[in-house]
Amino acid sequence: MARELEPYQLIERSIIKRFRKDIWNKFVMGIKEYKMINDGDRIAVCISGGKDSMLLAKCLQHLQKYSPTDFSLEFICMDPGYNERNRQRIDYNAKLMNIPIRFFETRIFGIVANQKQNPCYLCARMRRGHLYAFARDLGCNKIALGHHFDDVIETILMGMIYGGQVQTMMPKLHSRNFKGMELIRPLYMVREEHIRQWVNYNGLEFIACACRLTERLAETDDKGGISKRQEIKELIAKLAKGNDFVETNIFKSVYNVNLRTVIEYEYKGKRYNFLDKYDEYDWEQDRIEQGIDEEED
Repeated sequence: MARELEPYQLIERSIIKRFRKDIWNKFVMGIKEYKMINDGDRIAVCISGGKDSMLLAKCLQHLQKYSPTDFSLEFICMDPGYNERNRQRIDYNAKLMNIPIRFFETRIFGIVANQKQNPCYLCARMRRGHLYAFARDLGCNKIALGHHFDDVIETILMGMIYGGQVQTMMPKLHSRNFKGMELIRPLYMVREEHIRQWVNYNGLEFIACACRLTERLAETDDKGGISKRQEIKELIAKLAKGNDFVETNIFKSVYNVNLRTVIEYEYKGKRYNFLDKYDEYDWEQDRIEQGIDEEED
């Protein structure tokens, strides 16, 4: 007689069975491609209570069991001022999914609630700092966040449209303020659509944005509160209806940067302009290599 599996085992099995191609393989691919995990790493998995961070926790938990790389995990959840309902939901899901969460408290929501300019930016900066500090105190050298493929391409477009710059959300980063600490994003290649499918398949319910400001806007039905990221998300969805490769092409755009066709760029705090070496370039050869037709200019 087959042994009946626990709910957390069924949830974990769905990742490596039903969603192996779209979630598990992409998760492993991202870790290998960007060399995110090494022997001896102690990783703080940062859980917000949303679908992305909870999936990340299960993926890393399963990887730890079978990976030849020797690393350890701490599952941490910062409570920045959740309402009681959200706090209970996070605790319930952690127990359901067999994730040993370690909570710690901050007062971030209370601090940023009355900020009129860039409250989300301030909140994100403060949250990141608290997560780094708590992880470091636990002896961790890395923190893992649940950002996924859609977050990456949205960031690229947001930078161009609202920031006037070409940049992306990097798969890993060294911390500037916490020496020896590093940030990794293991879901970098996983699409949000497939995360939602995994959630629905398992009948799971996670908290969305737990920000008090967002809750307040929802209560007053203030449609003016739509975020810039949501605007970009809707724009990409609209463009993708006419072109199946829109999302992939946005992602690839930061891989295929030709500095000869960039007006100006920055490297290590110094700015470089195309005019600096303008007379040294063999422009005709460059045009041939790029396949540029004069009639297309």
